[in-house]
Amino acid sequence: MSGMLENENPVVFQRSGARLWTAADEDEGVHDPIDHREVFDLIRSINDPEHPLSLEELNVVEQVRVQVNDEDSTVGIEFTPTIPHCSMATLIGLSIKVKLLRSLPERFKIDVHITPGTHASEDAVNKQLADKERVAAALENSQLLEVVNQCLSTKSP
Repeated sequence: MSGMLENENPVVFQRSGARLWTAADEDEGVHDPIDHREVFDLIRSINDPEHPLSLEELNVVEQVRVQVNDEDSTVGIEFTPTIPHCSMATLIGLSIKVKLLRSLPERFKIDVHITPGTHASEDAVNKQLADKERVAAALENSQLLEVVNQCLSTKSP
């Protein structure tokens, strides 16, 4: 696509507020189950690979599309590409998955997939993201890993 953006003027959404902390959040002696808001806070600031905006600002990730079952150690994320033919969908899903693999305890099974009906190739992308071997192979590609790490890097103010 030599310099052309697929979605030149994406709709930008307002970010949700900061999470309010309680005394229980700070008490190390209390079992603090991981919940959907905690997982959303991990992925909301991931950078879009095409725009200088976060996935939350582009409404690619939403808190209501994060499912967590701490007891069963499962996390499910649905993400919505900004356009139905987004060629960056696999990269976005991979970035979400890598962020969660790096941030959550190893006991969690992480399922990242496209919101049903929002992408032309959702089945193919979902199949790639669900395949552990394909994800591992993608992360062995140094150029792809560099792009994922750029999506995960914190922006300087």
